[in-house]
Amino acid sequence: MGGIIITGIVGMVLGYFIAQILNKTRASSIIKEAKINADNLIKEAKVEGENQKKQKLLQAKEKFIELKAEHEKVIDERNRKLVKTENRVKQKESKLSKELSSNSKLKASLEEKMKDCEERLMYIDKQQEAIDKIHDQKVKQLEVISGMSATDAKAQLIESLKESAKTEAMALIQDTIEEAKMSAKQEAKKIIINTIQRIGAEEAVDNCVSVFNLESDDIKGRIIGREGRNIRALEAATGVEIIVDDTPEAVILSCFDSVRREVARLSLHKLVTDGRIHPARIEDVVAKTQSQIEEEIVEIGKRTVIDLGIHGLHPELIRIVGRMKYRSSYGQNLLQHSREVAKLCGIMAAELGLNPKLAKRAGLLHDIGKVPESENETPHALLGMQWAEKYGEKPEVCNAIGAHHDEIEMTSLLSPIVQVCDGISGARPGARRQIMDSYIQRLKDLENVAFGFKGVNKAYAIQAGRELRVIVDSTSVNDEQASKLSFEISHKIQSEMTYPGQVKVTVIREHRAVQIAR
Repeated sequence: MGGIIITGIVGMVLGYFIAQILNKTRASSIIKEAKINADNLIKEAKVEGENQKKQKLLQAKEKFIELKAEHEKVIDERNRKLVKTENRVKQKESKLSKELSSNSKLKASLEEKMKDCEERLMYIDKQQEAIDKIHDQKVKQLEVISGMSATDAKAQLIESLKESAKTEAMALIQDTIEEAKMSAKQEAKKIIINTIQRIGAEEAVDNCVSVFNLESDDIKGRIIGREGRNIRALEAATGVEIIVDDTPEAVILSCFDSVRREVARLSLHKLVTDGRIHPARIEDVVAKTQSQIEEEIVEIGKRTVIDLGIHGLHPELIRIVGRMKYRSSYGQNLLQHSREVAKLCGIMAAELGLNPKLAKRAGLLHDIGKVPESENETPHALLGMQWAEKYGEKPEVCNAIGAHHDEIEMTSLLSPIVQVCDGISGARPGARRQIMDSYIQRLKDLENVAFGFKGVNKAYAIQAGRELRVIVDSTSVNDEQASKLSFEISHKIQSEMTYPGQVKVTVIREHRAVQIAR
């Protein structure tokens, strides 16, 4: 039993070793085959690489040949162009040489013609001398026949033609002016009338005196105070002259500065209402009132620019606009005048196709130079322009402010619009208050200007001095002379007189034939 087991074990061992030997033999054969396959693959790869290399070299040579051929074509084309250019240059050179030779021939011919012209001029001069001699002889003969010298005859002829020539010249001037104004005048009238009709301006009159009404005359003594200390303190604090006289139940405040006068009026009202009137209280009330007025000035400026639709105005300019409420010009409230000018400018700019907002801005600010807080000798138009430039206004607005009285040159279309609207606002009836004596004197001066001309029978200044009607003698002044007289009178008024707006001169010539039936 044991031998059988051992024999089986030996057999198993032998079988294992035999299997291992067979495996090694098979592995070595596989390795040999793999090496052979690898060598074959390497050989094939080398052959294929050589083939591809040869193909690439052939392609590169073909590409080089193509590029070389194209380069040669380009060079040939350039050479052809150079040859053509050289040919053209040679042709031009030959042409220029021919022209130069022909110019020399022309020069020679011109010299010959110049000589011929000089000879002709000499001949003409001799003929002119002969003609002058004959003319002198004829003039002497005419002087002997007429009994007058040539100078006297010439002067008499000029004198006889002078009056008719002057009349014809005036008629021609008048026709030219009328023809030039024909279209522009109608359009200007239309724009101005439309602008004025759309503005309902109220009459505003301001002065240098305010009246403060009292409940009774007993309060006057309290206002004056012991030995006048209250009234002196009030005058010193406000800068306003307070006149306490026999006027019943009233005190007069006098000052050219409307702001100070308003401060004094409100302060006096507070003091009288409170009942405590003494120097310390007066100073305190005046200080508070001044602060209140400053706030009111700013509020008025803001309300004004909002009403007019103006935006982005500098706060300092808004304050200056507010101060214009307490300033008058020729009796016309300055703020009311500026609002009116702004509206007129906006409407007129819209009619002309310009920017109405910019025109309103220039119209509102055109008189800001009239409200300086300290004395200033600069003309108000230039001062206003300086302020506008300082606070960042546009150049068109600044120029319109500075040029509305012709102190600087106008550089934009807004400038004449502001100037015209300023004149319209100031010239309308009731806008500005005038002293009666100066007003009457201006009317008399207008009439006297007309009486200074020959043939004038009557002259009447009407329409508040806006029109001068002149009645002439029909026997001494004809129709042509009437037109000339109207022109001369208007020119004399324009050059010698100062007046607001414009003056219309109407010359009336009437011939009446009157008979009585009996």
